[in-house]
Amino acid sequence: MSFDKADILIVGAGIIGLTIARELVRTGHGDIVIIEKEAELGVHASGRNSGVLHAGIYYSPDSMKAKSCLNGNFLMRAYCKEKGLPLLENGKVIVTRTPAELPVLDELFRRATANGAKVEMIDERQLAAIEPNARTVERALFSHYTAVVDPKAVLKSLRTDLEESGRVTFVMGCRLTGIKGSGVAVTSRGEIRFNRFVNAAGAFCDKVAGFFGVGEQYRLIPFKGVYRLLKKDAPYTVNSSIYPVPDIRNPFLGVHFTRSVHGDVYLGPTAIPAFGRENYGIIAGIDAEALSIAWEDLILFMTNKPFRNVALSEPAKYLPSVFFKDAARLVKELKPEDVVPASKVGIRPQLVDWEKKELVMDFLVVAEGEGVHVLNPISPAFTSSMDLAQGIVERYF
Repeated sequence: MSFDKADILIVGAGIIGLTIARELVRTGHGDIVIIEKEAELGVHASGRNSGVLHAGIYYSPDSMKAKSCLNGNFLMRAYCKEKGLPLLENGKVIVTRTPAELPVLDELFRRATANGAKVEMIDERQLAAIEPNARTVERALFSHYTAVVDPKAVLKSLRTDLEESGRVTFVMGCRLTGIKGSGVAVTSRGEIRFNRFVNAAGAFCDKVAGFFGVGEQYRLIPFKGVYRLLKKDAPYTVNSSIYPVPDIRNPFLGVHFTRSVHGDVYLGPTAIPAFGRENYGIIAGIDAEALSIAWEDLILFMTNKPFRNVALSEPAKYLPSVFFKDAARLVKELKPEDVVPASKVGIRPQLVDWEKKELVMDFLVVAEGEGVHVLNPISPAFTSSMDLAQGIVERYF
């Protein structure tokens, strides 16, 4: 198999690209080439997320997120067990910070039940048995199916499977720069002819779609997720995950506590408007798009109230004291000196319908001509990926 032609060309070796390739192989397809602009896997969103497998609690029952999340959770857990990959099946709790959040907790229970998730409303005594340090007002929601994996271990295992199949070639350090005609990809490593094309480009999915004239009413706005760590010797711990009741008008879940498969307890992430698709540092990753992103942020700020709320509240969480105060509302005990910096930072590439000036709340798959474009691949995309891949391959290949 050569690099200059492919039956199916996939752009992006994140979780979406890999699971679609896996499903293509499983259903008999071959001659697949995956190009990835980075030299290794998991450099961006697929390797920088919290590793939580969500359980279909937050999403409107008629959405793609709701329909794919729970089955994706089961498929990913089964895969981790089959391959002997790290897996914590310890559930999570969603707690209330004020009495005003109780109706939203009830709405989450309704959505979760409609989506087939196993959840139960618990009182403070039951909560203490699950998470001794968690704090809630009156009651909390316990999700049985929430689990935690090691995202990079999953990516590495999928790559091994695909290479061993003999039907998939990886071309790393290869950036798509354009499309010629209807079936030639122009890349930083030469031209590749293809019959079918999959856009799994993550934070650059809108740019790749633009080469095909697809999805021109959408813009991508990056949000930065900063994490911190609970010190190893803190006198209190977290057994699973402690989440707040989110603002369900926005697609962000709020700063929360998660125990990783390696025993670290992460706090985060934030949802700070960023100034680059890879703006992981304060300055690092700010690129030529920064001015246009800032302008788009300003327009959204003026026209979209939920976005305005995020833009006003989240940037302050760069300050350790503000971040700490937000996290401390979820637990009975937390000391500032027990919350330390973490190297993990993620970018959430959030799609915006620019005609409506609204954040797109669901996944979006657009098929046109020889191309299939996975747009808005945001949380719970890692959880949903194997189910989404099944649906995409079944429908479009």
